[in-house]
Amino acid sequence: MGYIKWIFAIIGFSYGRFWGAMIGYFLGSALVSLLEGSPSTMDGTYSRYQNKSPREGFLYSLMILSAHIIQADGKIMHSEMEYMRSFLRRNFGENMVARGEKILKECFQLRKQKGEDVWYHQMQDACAMILQTMPREHRLQLIAFLAEVAKADGKVEQVEQEALRQIATALGVSTTVVDQMFALGGQSLEDAYKVLGITPDATDEEVRKAYRKMVIQYHPDKVATLGDDVKEAATRKIQEINEAKDRIYQARNMK
Repeated sequence: MGYIKWIFAIIGFSYGRFWGAMIGYFLGSALVSLLEGSPSTMDGTYSRYQNKSPREGFLYSLMILSAHIIQADGKIMHSEMEYMRSFLRRNFGENMVARGEKILKECFQLRKQKGEDVWYHQMQDACAMILQTMPREHRLQLIAFLAEVAKADGKVEQVEQEALRQIATALGVSTTVVDQMFALGGQSLEDAYKVLGITPDATDEEVRKAYRKMVIQYHPDKVATLGDDVKEAATRKIQEINEAKDRIYQARNMK
């Protein structure tokens, strides 16, 4: 019954482009689980949202992962909150801004009142549900989005990077992807190597291979059907990947 997930994804895409498709896929996955009698692995606070509706469960998943990044450095920055408001407004409409912000604040309170252990389990539960319901391509886009949340205040702390690595691991995505996301746009040679996912001791052929792999993975044509926002983001990534490649080629006198 896997086709059900994609039917819902297509319907969701027609309403909300990429993020609408993610919600649709989530809804379809929940329906498949219901029809197959699959048990829920959620409990506690997360379960309270998941049991209301799959749509609410997806929104809570998204907000709890965003909260994990926003609070990673122990501060709730206005710029990061404004980034989230803009994101919700742009992708889900004005009426979703207040709802998303309310959930975010509940997440902040949960972490403050219940402590890190309870919060960590909530984050893991959110990741577990996304891992069960989302294809890898969607999870990569989610990692890219969370990296942008971390960058919203103009700087990225080490604790924010580690927080996103925790999420990536729980989502079944290599932490190398996290390093690449944060290195994109960097101007140093070290950043360039991180973008390509290699180390300075890589051979010239390994450099070429890593560059080709990145171009294939993030080429705008691969996400053309996911909406203009995602395609524009992919185009920016390709430009930054090319700049990283040029920096390495120049340092090595490669052609």
